[in-house]
Amino acid sequence: MAHGHHFAHSPDQAEATDPRRWTALVLLCVAQFMLILDVTVINVALPSIGADLRLDRVPLTWAVTSYTLCFGGLMLLGGRLGDTFGARRVLLTGLIVFVLASLVTGLATGGPMLIGGRLAQGVGAALLSPSALATLTRTFHGAERNKALGIWAALGGVGFAVGAILGGVLAAGPGWRWVFFINVPVGLAVLALLPRLVPADRPQVRRRVDLPGAVLVTGATAALIFGLVNAGEAGWASIATLVALAGAVVGYAVFALVERAVQEPLMDVRVLGRRPVATGAFLMLIGTALLLGFVFLGSLYLQRVQGLSALTAGFLFLPVAVATAVAGHLAGRLIGRLGARVAAVGGLVLAGGGAVVLALSEGTAGIVIGLTIGAAGVVPVFVAATTTALGFVAHHEAGLASGVVNTFHEVGGSIGTAVLSTIAAVGIEQASTAGFAAAYTACAVGAGAAAIIALALVPRGKAQLPAGVHAH
Repeated sequence: MAHGHHFAHSPDQAEATDPRRWTALVLLCVAQFMLILDVTVINVALPSIGADLRLDRVPLTWAVTSYTLCFGGLMLLGGRLGDTFGARRVLLTGLIVFVLASLVTGLATGGPMLIGGRLAQGVGAALLSPSALATLTRTFHGAERNKALGIWAALGGVGFAVGAILGGVLAAGPGWRWVFFINVPVGLAVLALLPRLVPADRPQVRRRVDLPGAVLVTGATAALIFGLVNAGEAGWASIATLVALAGAVVGYAVFALVERAVQEPLMDVRVLGRRPVATGAFLMLIGTALLLGFVFLGSLYLQRVQGLSALTAGFLFLPVAVATAVAGHLAGRLIGRLGARVAAVGGLVLAGGGAVVLALSEGTAGIVIGLTIGAAGVVPVFVAATTTALGFVAHHEAGLASGVVNTFHEVGGSIGTAVLSTIAAVGIEQASTAGFAAAYTACAVGAGAAAIIALALVPRGKAQLPAGVHAH
């Protein structure tokens, strides 16, 4: 996903020749990779967790969504805290929170502790990720920065698929708890080494931190997910579902009002009124909803319906990992030649095609082929989302636009998983193919509708990416 623009060397090049910077990059990438892995690493382990802790579909769905909910909902706040208190300090705090939360999740004795641990992991990730990126952008300059950002961006697509494989290996080997425990030694190693390699940064400005905004947007999204998941049990017309969905709408509306009223808003809501940013956010939302939905449903189907072991299910995600890596490599070139519109529409059509294969398949081979096609289609959508959101806005708005798009990236995963879990509820509970086919059909319809919208929304022409900007 590296973009081929090389920018003029910056004047502060001389001070950037710290030989430790590449080691620092490796550590920052390890930390970020751990955060991305944790989005999907739990998926293949879900049946084992469900059996061990006696959990049904609802808590298992929350175990997936609660992490991305906090990660996405609090990411802008994490970035702002980094600006206010210094990126290194906030990065290390986030890492400590993430490691402790991973330990708690691994020790979970029931649903509440599991979901609580996942929520706390999300808080740690939201603190860590934006500050790690800010540190990377501060450490590298010019062409080197583009190379570093290219490596960072490539972690995203591959991490999703590797997470599924690793989840299967760990669940089958030392047990599902190691899906979370493995973060502890890795996190502690990064924690021990990073402070020596990354110099402390002076906080740029003492800024007011918009806590109400962060709480509102996360709370509204939580209400939305609750309503969507609850609908699978109680139905769409039940009081709890309707109250939750109405609460989400009110929450988002109040958030928009608060952001206009406060002096230092978390998210300049007006920026979402700009077509490129709104389009990028929309593409990220639908892309992640499809990708995480595929992994969530695919891993449950392979184990619950096909009766495969966690290890086999995990390894069946290998072709998916390869496809995302290849698609990521090609997507950047495709966009350079043909522009973001072709990549977005083509990717969504391909993802929809994968969903059709999944909806019609009952055997293992068909499912793996469908997942591979679907995942390969989603990657160009991600690259198009970033290119569109950041390539058509002014340079000084790039950071803001990037934060908005990455928020939709994480939150989209939560919402997508919640919707598809509810559509497939019968299949997940009774291990029948019917519910899964319905959910995959919904993916196909959603991807098709999104392709038509993208055709209208994505601006023509090629975008110019500002320096130091990427997707994760």
